[in-house]
Amino acid sequence: MPRGHADNGRVELRLRPEDKAVLARAAALERLDLTSFILRAVLPQAQAVITKAEKIRLSERDSLRVLDLLENPPDPPARLVRAAKAGFTLE
Repeated sequence: MPRGHADNGRVELRLRPEDKAVLARAAALERLDLTSFILRAVLPQAQAVITKAEKIRLSERDSLRVLDLLENPPDPPARLVRAAKAGFTLE
């Protein structure tokens, strides 16, 4: 029977005994507990993956186009003007 979900910050990791022994030895050499040793190695990689996924890369042409639109925005569509005049708000 599956256990209920509890967000207690706990993560289970299944390792072969020899892999766990290697990690435990390395952690001991660094004078860290196993959790701290693993997190020290993994968290920077996780942050790099997130940063890469959230970053938008534009070509030089597209960058110039965005800058031009910021400096010279197009006129708003008539529908948007009507909505603003009617007092329409987004929630």
